[in-house]
Amino acid sequence: MLRPRFNPDPEHPFQLAKFLSWSSLILIVASGLFLVVIISNYARETVVKKNEKFARLLAENLNHQIYQRFILPTVLGFGKVELKQKAQYERLDLVVHSTIHGFKVLNVKIYDLNSTIVYALDSSLVGKKTRDRAIKEAAEGKILFKVVKSPHSSLWPFKLKPRSVILRTIYPLRIERELFPKNEGEIIGILEFSQDITSDYETIYYFQLLITVVVFFSSFILFVLLYVVILRADKIILERIREKEELERVIYQNEKLASMGRMVATISHEIKNPLGIIQSSAEMLSKKFSRQDTAIARLARAIYEEAMRLSSIVNDFLDYARPKEPNEEDVDLREIIDKCIGFLRASIGDRDIEFQVKLPPSLPFTGDKDLLYRAFFNILNNAIDAVGQRGRIVVSLKDSTIFIKDSGVGFDLSFKDKYLEPFFTTKASGTGLGLPIAYNIFKSHGIEMDLANEDGAVVILRLPPEKYPKRGGG
Repeated sequence: MLRPRFNPDPEHPFQLAKFLSWSSLILIVASGLFLVVIISNYARETVVKKNEKFARLLAENLNHQIYQRFILPTVLGFGKVELKQKAQYERLDLVVHSTIHGFKVLNVKIYDLNSTIVYALDSSLVGKKTRDRAIKEAAEGKILFKVVKSPHSSLWPFKLKPRSVILRTIYPLRIERELFPKNEGEIIGILEFSQDITSDYETIYYFQLLITVVVFFSSFILFVLLYVVILRADKIILERIREKEELERVIYQNEKLASMGRMVATISHEIKNPLGIIQSSAEMLSKKFSRQDTAIARLARAIYEEAMRLSSIVNDFLDYARPKEPNEEDVDLREIIDKCIGFLRASIGDRDIEFQVKLPPSLPFTGDKDLLYRAFFNILNNAIDAVGQRGRIVVSLKDSTIFIKDSGVGFDLSFKDKYLEPFFTTKASGTGLGLPIAYNIFKSHGIEMDLANEDGAVVILRLPPEKYPKRGGG
């Protein structure tokens, strides 16, 4: 029995189509690169031919200028050309310099028919003989062009050093008609000059880069058009998986909250009344022995403090498990924040913590004053714990967003989602309910809460425009 050679993953049923899509992309890119090579080589050949035509015109102009402005006046004045004479050499040098000025010519050499240098911009070369075959071919009437590249030139990063690409032109110097009509066209020497064409090659390299980018971009667009249907199908499947996971998470969270609510209802009923009696009794004993430093006084204070802490924990459980529905009334967020800071400032003792409130005199809002006070209190209290013995807490407003920054170590953003889950805490002590309670309160008021770091922890509160129209920062 024959078995299928390709067995797709049931969760990803488009593997074969994906393979064909990637194969198509590779084929398109390969074809594009081949096209880049063809076009780039054609462009390079075109640039070289353009420079050769320009060099030929420059050589013809040099031939004409040397003949008209140097050879004719020298023969008429001195009878013959003798470059060993300083006056003649300097006159020829002046003619050459004036002709090549502004044409990026690096060197000019003139050879006699015996391949000996009789003139050069670098005068130290005069008198040297060359065995270059190109000079002999030029003596036979050929015009030669040679592109010489530096071995250190590179296509990356498309920036060549000056003189990386040189065009060498070898041109036969000929007699013109004016002085010797019968000898017109006769070769009397060989002209050689070099030009720096590096900038033209750089242009080709940039052109090559541009074509490559266009080809890759076009290939990418074609691939996306081909791939989008497959991605869409996979995306739908993945979305269904995520929806299932999210639904399971919500169900688990609701079950946990329901269990905690039932537990808290029972515990609060059984604990709250005895705890109140313990707390009030311990407070009375603590006040009675407040002026004594005895074991009984210390024990009474310890019982009172622990009873207060346990009462706070029970209240946290109740607040999170059975959140109160917020009342809708006009409140002032600036007043609430100032009230929280005033209470906390009195509780920090001798710690050096600076509060900076950069808010407008009034922040009108619609919500529950008591719940908002609890939420801001939790956030600011956490900031105080993060700062430690010395630091700074800044509350500011930009547009309709409140920023509460502290100078502590900041959040561990790998646990960003965990911070808003109940019972998760990075402190040595605590219930892990402070931020979740604040988050639920803000959420019930339409306020988006986010956590970030900026030289410490930042709690970001985005106020809803329907409850707080933008009024500008303070």
